[in-house]
Amino acid sequence: MDRRDSLKSMFLGSLGTGLLLTGCDPNLGEKEVEIAKAAEDYFGRTPEELELIEKLQSEQFFREHEMDTLNVLCALILPANEEYGSATDAGVPDFLEFIVKDMPYLQTPIRGGLMWLDHTSNLEYNTEFKSASEENQKAILDTIAFPDPEKPSWEQPVQVQFFSLMRNLTMTGYYTSEMGIKDLDYKGNQPNIWDGVPEEVLQKHGVSYDPEWIAKCVDQSQRGVTAEWDDDGNLIT
Repeated sequence: MDRRDSLKSMFLGSLGTGLLLTGCDPNLGEKEVEIAKAAEDYFGRTPEELELIEKLQSEQFFREHEMDTLNVLCALILPANEEYGSATDAGVPDFLEFIVKDMPYLQTPIRGGLMWLDHTSNLEYNTEFKSASEENQKAILDTIAFPDPEKPSWEQPVQVQFFSLMRNLTMTGYYTSEMGIKDLDYKGNQPNIWDGVPEEVLQKHGVSYDPEWIAKCVDQSQRGVTAEWDDDGNLIT
């Protein structure tokens, strides 16, 4: 199993517990503009939610240097393969820009973690993290990528907590993007084929279908047709 498959398995396994998931300002990233537009068009947004989204769109949290670092970091966490692009290609850094404004408590740990990456890279390689070689970038990340299994998350070193947070957010951003959904091969809700209660069960209970109703309700050629009812509650189609 390669790195992407391993991370995909981690992401799918975490859906039951719910990862962080939370969107058109010309000064923001192109992908963030798309996220914002989708949010505006999404059915069910309350006026309060739309007002909040507009407010978040008007703000910019990450500095240019931090965004450059996030572009590098996200691509290292989930690199491209022959079929799909990296997390950065999917717009995850712009997703993170939105997330930290929607969830301000994430701002300090992420900004602090990015500062730690630069500090460590400068000490070890005399350059900022984003400018270091990929080999050296990975060497830094290897020191914080593996939490101690004997300790709970809150007892891990802060830089380890930072990387775990970034990995979770990167997976969430990627696999809820258009590219990530295609990568998952998610088909969405699909109608099931139902041919009615088996005849032997009907006979056992002494009942049967009304031929008129069975023709309307169990006609697989009409699976994609929305049912219509008259004013008296009778099924039309």
